[in-house]
Amino acid sequence: MLSRIMDELIYGVLRMPEESPAAGMLHFFLADTIKIFFLLFVMISVIGFLRSFIPQERIRDWLKHQGILGNIGAAAFGAVTPFCSCSSIPIFLGFLEAGAPLGVTFSFLITSPIINEYLLVLMLGFFGWKITLVYLCSGIFVGAVGGYLLGRMNLERHLETDLVDAEPGSAFIGPVVQTWQDRIRFGLHEAWSIVRKIWLWVLVGVGLGAVIHNMVPQAMIERIIASTGVFAVPLAVLVGVPMYGSCAAIVPVAVVLFQKGVPLGTAIALMMAISALSLPEAVLLRRAMRLPLIAAFFGVVSIYIIVIGYLLNVLQPVLM
Repeated sequence: MLSRIMDELIYGVLRMPEESPAAGMLHFFLADTIKIFFLLFVMISVIGFLRSFIPQERIRDWLKHQGILGNIGAAAFGAVTPFCSCSSIPIFLGFLEAGAPLGVTFSFLITSPIINEYLLVLMLGFFGWKITLVYLCSGIFVGAVGGYLLGRMNLERHLETDLVDAEPGSAFIGPVVQTWQDRIRFGLHEAWSIVRKIWLWVLVGVGLGAVIHNMVPQAMIERIIASTGVFAVPLAVLVGVPMYGSCAAIVPVAVVLFQKGVPLGTAIALMMAISALSLPEAVLLRRAMRLPLIAAFFGVVSIYIIVIGYLLNVLQPVLM
């Protein structure tokens, strides 16, 4: 329905030629921007409302569990927190200050930027539910298993002794609600605060996606991917790690690359690398840990993202 409205507006009211690249870019930009903002506000409001029912004490208990159960709990908690890689670091440091095991805190740090409500909404709108579900499970897997492995490596000696000045337990911030009206208001406030912070990134990302979609020849993309062959996934991760960007800007670019012939796993690996790992994140982490621990963190997460990328490339025919 939205596509038909855009057709009427662009080709009927504005009388732009259907074969015009400018008309194609405007159609892509308007339709996807409206769809994304609508899905963002509705879904974040619902998730914020549901999150208001989770007691803070229960979250604290989950994160202090030893073993893989604690890692899964931390990864799941990271999946419902709307943070980028750098925004997750104060919470990560708060977990350490509160006494949570190192591996458990890493599970949160890995998953929080990879998965959040607005990224999933963007993926749902662009990729569909099957690929979004696989991405969700893959992100939690990377966080839980990657954090568990880092925890088993006994790397605590590489932590700085003075982590943060925050009060113990301050990371477990949650809504203070008493009534259904409070919960609804919390969900709406959560949606408005997030949309207000990322609206520009949405416009930039969709705009860049529109340009790539209508201006970059598919044959050129296919030649680039063909030239790298089996190394396309590691190359995508290596390219993504130094970069830093909002998920709102990354998803439209990833989906357009996929539409231009880039294999699904390669596009997703690029998106996960940009989301989970960045040079600004490494700089911020240096306040809490020494370089060997930062290198181990980046290395383990990169390896798991590469594995997920290859797996999604294999599963692409099933998911489409």
